[in-house]
Amino acid sequence: MRKSAKRSTNSSQANVERATIIVRMIDPTTRFTSRVENYVRYRPSYPAAIIPLLEAECGLTTATILADIGSGTGLLTELFLKRGNQVFGVEPNAGMRAAGERLLAKYPAFVSVDATAEATTLPDESVDLIVAGQAFHWFQRDAAKVEFKRILRPDGWVALVWNGFRVEASPVVRGYHELLVKYGTDYQEVSREVETCDIEHLFSPRSYRQASFPFQQVFDYEGLKGRLLSASYAPQPSDPGYEDMIEDLRSLFDANEKQGTVDFDYETEVYYGQLK
Repeated sequence: MRKSAKRSTNSSQANVERATIIVRMIDPTTRFTSRVENYVRYRPSYPAAIIPLLEAECGLTTATILADIGSGTGLLTELFLKRGNQVFGVEPNAGMRAAGERLLAKYPAFVSVDATAEATTLPDESVDLIVAGQAFHWFQRDAAKVEFKRILRPDGWVALVWNGFRVEASPVVRGYHELLVKYGTDYQEVSREVETCDIEHLFSPRSYRQASFPFQQVFDYEGLKGRLLSASYAPQPSDPGYEDMIEDLRSLFDANEKQGTVDFDYETEVYYGQLK
């Protein structure tokens, strides 16, 4: 009987541990908590060409009030703060939000909001332009669409912006992508490449427009390593496969570096339109 009870206890404990791992894997509000430092140091910003695009297409001016949904560490938010806009940075992850608050503390027009894309807490019809970066991958699309329509003014716009890997652009990016496929803890499940249908659903029944810009980071080895470890699906030092992944990353860098650095290429995609 004691052995049976022990097996039962161990089984229950294992179930709890598995459930905890699953929740950690799929909960977008917590999965980046341990990645904040690398995210701040090594994630790319966004090309400045986004600003004139939105000025010409969406009527962006210095008087435009924005909400950056899933603002994270403030990389996209800062583009608009630099030109004098007021921006509400809506971010549910405490660590990411705190990093954003530190980065953007010098901008008096920045307002940090502890909330989600599906319940921003912002007043009805309070913003002219909603922007969202990589975080759009994690939104509950139907609920976020309802919330966006609530907080947008009648002639407001939505712009989705993210930096996609140019996998075929260079052996560095191609090899980096292969590392994620091989070692990523749940990369295949949550890499979150947005499909055309996701964009169409957000803007339906209205249409949207698209623009793209090449963008690049230049890394030394530590920078490339930090970029990898900023991904929520990259193994951490305590995880199986971590040492093998780092060894393969070192080989990838050594095979492609020129004068101690490698180029890392992106294609920045912008999708914009109106919901009302």
